[in-house]
Amino acid sequence: MPLINVKLIENVFSPAQKQQIVSKLTDAMVQIEGEAMRQVTWVVVEEVQSGDWGIGGKPLTTADVRALAAMQPPKAA
Repeated sequence: MPLINVKLIENVFSPAQKQQIVSKLTDAMVQIEGEAMRQVTWVVVEEVQSGDWGIGGKPLTTADVRALAAMQPPKAA
């Protein structure tokens, strides 16, 4: 019985996006384990308060994550 624990910074993902995370992660595990495991695959989405998550010694906020998500990937040369 797998447990997938996903931690996100609060107020970045909508309820619909979080549902999609749960659904797609469950599907990924079922592809590995087999369909019989779908009913016992747990996915927990936990939100961490803005500023309570640090990367490289600096706190990361909801605004930081939104700004990062809005960035366009570099174009291939």
